[in-house]
Amino acid sequence: MAKEKGRKLIAQNKKARHDYHILDTYECGLVLMGTEVKSLRQGRASLVDGFVQLDGHEAWLHNVHVPEYSQGTWTNHSARRKRKLLLHREEIDKLESKSQETGHTIVPLSLYFKDGRAKVEIALAKGKKEYDKRQTLREKQDRREADRAMSAARRRQRG
Repeated sequence: MAKEKGRKLIAQNKKARHDYHILDTYECGLVLMGTEVKSLRQGRASLVDGFVQLDGHEAWLHNVHVPEYSQGTWTNHSARRKRKLLLHREEIDKLESKSQETGHTIVPLSLYFKDGRAKVEIALAKGKKEYDKRQTLREKQDRREADRAMSAARRRQRG
């Protein structure tokens, strides 16, 4: 069987980018059971309520929903179990010191396969205030309107 190449996205946490200022991102591996890998290969997972907790120089991913594998037997996994993240000690120490600051948290941004191995992208983030969220939406809307106006001008110019 040929070895997988490239990156295959499984799940993305779009709400995290809306609710938090992303300060720093890390790519890390996951310790998974066999049925979890099979379920992820079917493209089923949810990062919506997920968060990372650091304890005892280990990083743990909590509340990420990986549904049970449909053909699994008694060896099936529980859907919301905590999963260990594979990071270097220096990265864990850096995350631990920065996440102690007020308002900082660690959230998962995306879950994907990279060259056949399950990876999760986590981010050190700081919570946004309500007015920050409105400002972000306003900027996005303005950008979209400007793009529309430019494409309309291009169409008029050609035609």
